[in-house]
Amino acid sequence: MKPLDSHNFNPELEKRVKNTINDYELINDGDKVAVALSGGKDSVLTLYILDKLCRESDLNFEILAIAIDEGIKGYREDGIKSARNNASQLGVDYYELSLEDELGFTIDQASNFYKTSCVPCGVFRRYLLNRTAHKLGSDKLATGHNLDDEVQSFLMSFARADIRRFPKFGPKLERIHPKMVPRIKPLWNILEKEVGMWAILNKVDVHLAKCPYAHKSFRSRLKNYLNNLEEDKPGTKMKMLEFFQKNLQVAKKEVKLYECQICGEPSSAVICKACEIGDIIKKKY
Repeated sequence: MKPLDSHNFNPELEKRVKNTINDYELINDGDKVAVALSGGKDSVLTLYILDKLCRESDLNFEILAIAIDEGIKGYREDGIKSARNNASQLGVDYYELSLEDELGFTIDQASNFYKTSCVPCGVFRRYLLNRTAHKLGSDKLATGHNLDDEVQSFLMSFARADIRRFPKFGPKLERIHPKMVPRIKPLWNILEKEVGMWAILNKVDVHLAKCPYAHKSFRSRLKNYLNNLEEDKPGTKMKMLEFFQKNLQVAKKEVKLYECQICGEPSSAVICKACEIGDIIKKKY
């Protein structure tokens, strides 16, 4: 897989994303696709690509956007503003929720009880996105995960010897519970720097600031390491992804899911992680 040609950038990027969608059958005729829209470059590109595909391809599907306000003062406001603007500009149905309204606290409040806020933030975002997408009747939940994200996630699980997560990687997750909306990753083989180039070249309104909590995470340190490695040896990230595809395929076992005894959402335990962490935060706060 070669880096995108800067002279023919937009058509090549769109072609690569469309090929991923077609090759892995990420979207089927008649699907209702919810886009997880943060206002950042990756989610905005996902929205634009799917909107264009929806209007110009033979596939008959519809899209909507869901944004989650995690409650990070001085940071999240600009992302939400960008999400609203882009959804409005494209005429896409837009749904916005906040952690404070839905769960009773913000990530700023949760940060007082966790070494890194990325853990509760990820849990609550996934929880609200899936719950909302399901309530809206969505068949797929499209996220802006790019090639860099995928390699980072795989290496994080590899470093922790957490092979249970390996089957979750890839551009598409199947439905494993009636309430669990399958996730798709249209930008799965697009480099993060290429997404940034798209936003700059097309002068798109995106939120480019870094989350103030991100520097504390393992992912952030791994990201910096991989970026330095990519700078020294261009193409390293793509080679890693190809290696994972070819050599680290783990048989997907049937996962037993429960319905959380508190909220009723699908969970791998009798009490879901969102309710478990939320209860801890509420008691301490």
